Amino acid sequence: MSVARAVQRNAPYRVAHDTTKILVIEDSVAVAAVLKAGIEEETSATVVHCASFAEAEPHIDGGDISFAVTGLSLPDAAGRSILDRLERSGIPAVVFTARHDEEAETHFAEQRLLDYILKDSADSVARAVHSVKCIVENSAFTVLVVDDARSARSGLVDLLTRRQFKVFEARSGSEALKIMAVQPNIDLIITDYHMPDMDGYQLIQRIRTEKTSEELRIVGVSSSSDRRLSALFLKAGASDFIYRPFVAEELQCRIDNNIETLKQLRRLKYYAERDPLTGLSNRRLFFETGIRMARENERANRASAVAILDVDHFKKVNDTYGHEAGDVVLKAVADTLAEKVEGTRHLVARLGGEEFALYLHDLAGRAAFDFCNGVREAVEALVIEVNDKMIHITASIGVADVQPEETFDNHLNAADQFLYMAKNGGRNRVFCEGVLLGQF
Repeated sequence: MSVARAVQRNAPYRVAHDTTKILVIEDSVAVAAVLKAGIEEETSATVVHCASFAEAEPHIDGGDISFAVTGLSLPDAAGRSILDRLERSGIPAVVFTARHDEEAETHFAEQRLLDYILKDSADSVARAVHSVKCIVENSAFTVLVVDDARSARSGLVDLLTRRQFKVFEARSGSEALKIMAVQPNIDLIITDYHMPDMDGYQLIQRIRTEKTSEELRIVGVSSSSDRRLSALFLKAGASDFIYRPFVAEELQCRIDNNIETLKQLRRLKYYAERDPLTGLSNRRLFFETGIRMARENERANRASAVAILDVDHFKKVNDTYGHEAGDVVLKAVADTLAEKVEGTRHLVARLGGEEFALYLHDLAGRAAFDFCNGVREAVEALVIEVNDKMIHITASIGVADVQPEETFDNHLNAADQFLYMAKNGGRNRVFCEGVLLGQF
């Protein structure tokens, strides 16, 4: 018997296992409290606040600080001395200050600051929190820098690494394509134009045959004096373009904007493909992905199966306990299904109402029956607590092996027929061809 609990679904975009630790050096207790609360609400980072530089020193030397948010006028330190101390310890900094500081702004221009934010408006803390949030989330994104000039490539790699990105570098277009072949989750490419084997324009054309702008953003860079080059890059499929010599802050903004665009696109795609109640894949995604998986398995001569699960007497749950309780039950079933397929290549979705579907990769016959029976037993063992009442449920499942050259709709129809037999046979059971023929 198990008590139902929530299961974390996949996020709209990849999220790194966050061990980020942020040092906030701020002498204003009120500002520090609001800033710390905002960062902790928006991220999963650990925030350490120090009101003076002396208090911050042990943390700076501790070796576990990812980056710092610091003012430039502390009771015991100011300006360049703060930034130099952080830099000597390899800690990138976001400056959050009430005054302009020419030295600090020069620091930013030299690409050694993460951000420079003035406390000049009512939303300054919100802007600082947003900047920190972007930097923390950068650890979930991978950037490939392509440039044959080592110094130019190193400068970009340093800037990106400071901003917490995972970075790969390539000296040519062909090397970039090789890296992409073994690192398929690259999110952003920054590429130069002039390179020995293929130029940036040709590289972008090659990439765009495989990756859309919704999957991968590309920023072109060049020191060329040809002002038509930017249009050439953009027409080839680049998402952005910047001429050298560039202002570090401008490049940073362009990178951040492209990453933010990726986040928004992935967020939209995620929610378009998810059932809003349970967080499972929805009917549309199940059909799109299931059809593709079935074709791949058929070409590879691998067995697979389709199953449909229906919660028994679900109408009675709604009538007895209310629709809110019904939603809790559906979420509990969804969590159980998600747990059962975790670590496998199986696909699970909510088709609608109290009906769920499974595509079982590399399972058929007795193996598919046994897996589904394990799902049925797990659902039966659930104890779902709603308003101090304990609800017990069961489920019926129909399973059909995927047959060569049959349509996906036909596989689902066969599973649905077996589900009907399971319900007619008394519910809380799994039915398939093997059961029908008395084989198991």
